[in-house]
Amino acid sequence: MAEEDDAKIRILQSLRGKICEAKNLGPVSGQNRQRDLCTFCTISLDQEEVFRTKVFDKSGSPFYGEDFYFEIPRPFQFLSFYVYAKGVFQRDLPVGKVSIRKDDLCKYSGKEHWFSLQPVDPNSEVQGKVHLEMRLNEVITENGSIGQHLLVRSDQKKTKVKKKTSNPCFEETFFFEVTRSSSYSKKSHFQVEEEDIEKLEIKVDLWNSENLAQDVFLGETRVPVKVLRNDLTHKAWYLLQPKGNGSKSKSDDLGSLRLKLTYIEDMVLPSACYKPLCNLLLKSPDVKPISASAAHILGDICRERYEVVLPMVRLLLYHNRFVPFVSAVATLELDNTQEANTIFRGNSLATRCIDDMMKIVGKSYLAVTLKPVIDEICDSNKSCEIDPIKLKEGDNVEVNKEHLQGYVQKVFSLITQSSSSCPPLMCDVFRSLRQLACKRFPGDPHVQYSAVSSFVFLRFFAVAVLSPHSFQLRSHLPDPEISRTLTLISKTIQTLGSWGSLSKKLSSFKETYMYDFFKSFQEEKCIEKVKKFLDEISSNVNKESSGLEDAVVLKEGEVQKRAQGKKRLGKKNFKKRWLRVTNKELTYHKHKGKEAICIINVKNIRAVEKLDESSFNRKNMFQVVHSEKPLYVQAGNCVEASEWLEILGQVSRCNEGRLTTFHPSNYTGGAWQCCKSQSSSAPGCKPCTATMLANLQLDIDCDREAERLFSFLSSNDVKLHNMEDACASMAVYQGPQREPEEYSKFTIQEPKETFQTLKQLRNVMEELQRQHDTRSDTTAQYGSLDNPIVGKTS
Repeated sequence: MAEEDDAKIRILQSLRGKICEAKNLGPVSGQNRQRDLCTFCTISLDQEEVFRTKVFDKSGSPFYGEDFYFEIPRPFQFLSFYVYAKGVFQRDLPVGKVSIRKDDLCKYSGKEHWFSLQPVDPNSEVQGKVHLEMRLNEVITENGSIGQHLLVRSDQKKTKVKKKTSNPCFEETFFFEVTRSSSYSKKSHFQVEEEDIEKLEIKVDLWNSENLAQDVFLGETRVPVKVLRNDLTHKAWYLLQPKGNGSKSKSDDLGSLRLKLTYIEDMVLPSACYKPLCNLLLKSPDVKPISASAAHILGDICRERYEVVLPMVRLLLYHNRFVPFVSAVATLELDNTQEANTIFRGNSLATRCIDDMMKIVGKSYLAVTLKPVIDEICDSNKSCEIDPIKLKEGDNVEVNKEHLQGYVQKVFSLITQSSSSCPPLMCDVFRSLRQLACKRFPGDPHVQYSAVSSFVFLRFFAVAVLSPHSFQLRSHLPDPEISRTLTLISKTIQTLGSWGSLSKKLSSFKETYMYDFFKSFQEEKCIEKVKKFLDEISSNVNKESSGLEDAVVLKEGEVQKRAQGKKRLGKKNFKKRWLRVTNKELTYHKHKGKEAICIINVKNIRAVEKLDESSFNRKNMFQVVHSEKPLYVQAGNCVEASEWLEILGQVSRCNEGRLTTFHPSNYTGGAWQCCKSQSSSAPGCKPCTATMLANLQLDIDCDREAERLFSFLSSNDVKLHNMEDACASMAVYQGPQREPEEYSKFTIQEPKETFQTLKQLRNVMEELQRQHDTRSDTTAQYGSLDNPIVGKTS
């Protein structure tokens, strides 16, 4: 049973961050100057590109502003950021790079840093690993003597070339002669002096053989001979390293890059380990007062860490405990709010929870409501500037105002007519907020609307319009002119949304041009539409959850698909296709937006698995096994392949007739290449991957969220101790509270209740830490395939 539990341990890596800007980019060659650079950035795991920004116009100091997030599905040595100059009639030219070792990523976590660009040297561009077997034997000369000084012949050994594979298997043995002088006559097993053996090493280079060009260096590793002892065979995987002798130039010559990085590696234990912590957090809505609950304490001690709230929200959402919890913390906030016009204005635990909930639950709602009009705005590129100071030469302010008014009217209408698409969970939260606000301020007729509009307009729609790339409505940061248009639209929508609560008057605008622009809107009609919309999304009528009835796009993108050979004479080659999966069907198209060439009902998917590289000599391949022939697909990189496997696995997890085994290779030449079975319908030869239980629509992995919360609690152990001390002090001393400054940062209404919860949290954390310590020895052995040795560098 213990071995079974250990097998469930998962090491999960993720990277979140932002490519902010570059500064003083240098020339890529003698003929190219800074003013000629049209640049873009890429992110690579070792040498595999996994992210790319759009191309920015000619500038020596471009502002990229690109956010990124992805799961890292494999081990890696370096995270690298490359800046390229876009070539018109030639290939893109590298300007420079920033390479950070995986072990050093924690130094830069969560903060922005300027990094000097380094030259892109071919000898430093390495990836991969090599498996070596080595043995040091006693060597006896013809006259029976063994040399006293070690001398290694410097002749090089070379393997045969392995073609069309990135995972070559050489299986070749080489011998290197080590001798001593004839004066040394001991014939027993020799022991080499430490000072001699320190000087010896075995160097292995890997090269990509080019027929007509110079061979390309792939990496090297150096193994000191001192690791070889007696007659034991040393077997280990080694990471390939750069040569380290590439030409170096001054970093100032190439410029610098500002980055914000957060790398997270979680060791996720079996589900049973997290049950005590989850149970403690999930009973939080029932704790009186709410400030004494585990979830509120977590938010309290980590209030400076915005990323803490997200895993807690996801956990509560998954177990349907979010609405009672957020209602309780909203009540606590309202009790401390003195004026109705300041309701939910601060950055509190309640507002942060609701913000994160709307981003998770409302993603498809935003896509359905806003994506078409956002695409129209970004693609049409009409000028909408109405500030006389910012007008460009030749601009007509009246024409621009007409453009802006048309966009605002369209966005406003789409929002106010979208109540039927609003997710039921969001409606439940809005209804609760409305009731709580009316109860707190019974004499104010407008507070019922401001309580809802402050979230759905101010914190949801207006923010999505302002930053569509942050809500997956656009793939990249819009151009400056488009961003300005979106800013004006967002500001207008925010104000129109507040009219329903009458919290802002037309005369409150500071800018004259905005005051004049708003005169074109009929205030009474707008107020009527806003109120009707707010009523519909926060009414007492329960909306039935549509669950997964409506088609929701889960992922789409360009892939290479192998022809399925439906035609007898058709070629089984690879072609570019646009792959799209919803909760109902998997389709592929010739291009994005074109009609589907093939439609596969997700209920007919029987397995989704990786495909061995040897099948087609291609990396990042996976197969979708369904009622007809398997669909073979190649993703663009390892991150994309992992995402496709995860989403397709989840959407088909509960299908009837799912396979328990599969073939990791293809059927060709009358046999399966993996097991050599000659029947095309033969059962698979490898067990199918077990799919982790997750909420598909919300994409929630509860064990991982619980591990994140445990990590946050552990890193704030000192604050937990301070809170315990504050509770003890307040419980003993019943007079006027004069807490130290650090105590005043905590919300403690009932010291005894809070202290009991803290004690329970402490016990849960200690047990989880013990589980981590017990299982830390089960990680891959150093030198194994999953944990290769970092060899010496030049």
